[in-house]
Amino acid sequence: QVQLVESGGGLVQPGGSLRLSCAATSIFRFSIMGWYRRAPGKQRELVAFITESGTTNYADFVKGRFTISRDNAKNTVYLQMNSLKPEDTAVYFCNVVPTYSDSPWGQGTQVTVSS
Repeated sequence: QVQLVESGGGLVQPGGSLRLSCAATSIFRFSIMGWYRRAPGKQRELVAFITESGTTNYADFVKGRFTISRDNAKNTVYLQMNSLKPEDTAVYFCNVVPTYSDSPWGQGTQVTVSS
């Protein structure tokens, strides 16, 4: 059974940091993994991804602030989020890149950046 469980979100002030974790089943070791987010009233967007071999890519709006990493031995993907801005407020999800119509989704973890 495939499963994705996100954690680590919370309420932080602008300029603060959070570290998100995604616990995944072992099949995702062979996939490109990404972090997505959905802000209120907006469509889901891809934030960053990391390949099986560790190559990373970031959306321009987080480049230089966020770092994606993975530990395949622990079946875990991380997103270190620094210099957070109010516009980063969203529910954050991890999943394969790209997703398909039958791709399973976790519950996500809420990140709120507010003073």
